[in-house]
This record gives sequence, structure tokens and C-alpha cells, in this order.
Amino acid sequence: MTDFILWLEFENIVLGDNWDIENQFSIVQVYFPDGRYYGLNVWTYKFLETSIKMAQQNGDNLNGQYLVPPDLFVKELTRECIENAIRDLLKIDNLENALNPSVYAGSDFQI
Repeated sequence: MTDFILWLEFENIVLGDNWDIENQFSIVQVYFPDGRYYGLNVWTYKFLETSIKMAQQNGDNLNGQYLVPPDLFVKELTRECIENAIRDLLKIDNLENALNPSVYAGSDFQI
């Protein structure tokens, strides 16, 4: 299945002057015509480094000794990059099988 609708948090909020498409994170929702939908926590590769530094500075996660990863890493937070990633993952399997099973949110949405 390749038809889906994406809701991207970063398209629905006011972005500050520090917004950097290569060093951010966002919530992404993926909706399918059959009613399935998924909520994903998406980080850029550079935001992984930023998260480690933030944890070290804040003392979180044993001062940055570990992080709980997002559901998906991408090069940049753009609609094109995320759409391409989702389409490629769907070539592998349903998202709950291609990604961590926790991304599965439910099946009551209808397009």
C-alpha cells in the first residue's frame, strides 16, 4: 500500500528562528485509506547528537549514557524526505513490522 496522508507537526506549528531541518525532531502521523494510522517520533541524524549533549548538560539518562531512540531517523525534516522514507518502508512491510511495533496507533480513522 502506498497511498497515505501525512500530518507533520512542524507544518502545523509556528517555527522559531532556530528551526534547522537537519537538527530537529517532530511528531508525524501517517493515515491509510483502510483506517490504520500510526504516530511516529522522528528525529534527524544531527538531532541524535544534540539529544546526547542535552542529556549530558541536564543530567538526564544517567548524564547522557543512554537515550530512548525515536521511531525513525531521517536526514532532514521535510515533507519530501519523510514521504520518501515512508514509501520505502512500505516496500518492506506494514509500518508496524518495518519499524518498532510501538508505532501502531490504531485503526478507526477513515480517509
